[in-house]
Amino acid sequence: MIQVEQVSLVTKEYTILDNISIQVDKGTIVGLAGGNGSGKTMLMKCICGFNNAFTGKITVADKEIGKDIDFPKNTGIIIETPGFIPYYSGYKNLKVLGDLRGNISNEDIFQYMEMVELEPKLKRPVRKYSLGMRQRLGLAQALMEQPELLILDEPFNGLDKSMTEKMRKIILEEKEKGTTILLSSHNPTDMELLCDKIYYLDGGKLVA
Repeated sequence: MIQVEQVSLVTKEYTILDNISIQVDKGTIVGLAGGNGSGKTMLMKCICGFNNAFTGKITVADKEIGKDIDFPKNTGIIIETPGFIPYYSGYKNLKVLGDLRGNISNEDIFQYMEMVELEPKLKRPVRKYSLGMRQRLGLAQALMEQPELLILDEPFNGLDKSMTEKMRKIILEEKEKGTTILLSSHNPTDMELLCDKIYYLDGGKLVA
């Protein structure tokens, strides 16, 4: 599903990614592990087409990023803190995104919000959401489009133990449906419980 071949990203001051090669097979969960500044988030941004200043080659579903396509198709994405219209409610944000796609019903939105334990009828604007609520809304948005690929950067940030366990279960259920998942987390337990394969990055280099 994802093939990253000798990808580097260098600025005037820093080497952010240094000759990275990874493979994510269809229907598997692959983890990216490493501390802050290791390159995990930037690698995900390159895979998503959000940064095309890299050298090397990235293909997603046999389409080369920056050549065949600008962004991977049929992909649900959470990178850093999910961004939403701050003065809209959670439901209204998802409704706007759903209307853009044109194939997501109100029932779908309700289903996925309830799945992540958010109340669809809550009028509270997203600007008043906690970090954990934003993360859950981001996961609902990523899942409601029923993508073939999920790219999840630290999706458990701000979640308590109970909600983290529920989110892990949802991710494993997505894998059972055949969804391919690329996941990053600071928590080794997340990696051990969820991933079929783990790549470890340090200082922009693949170390294990």
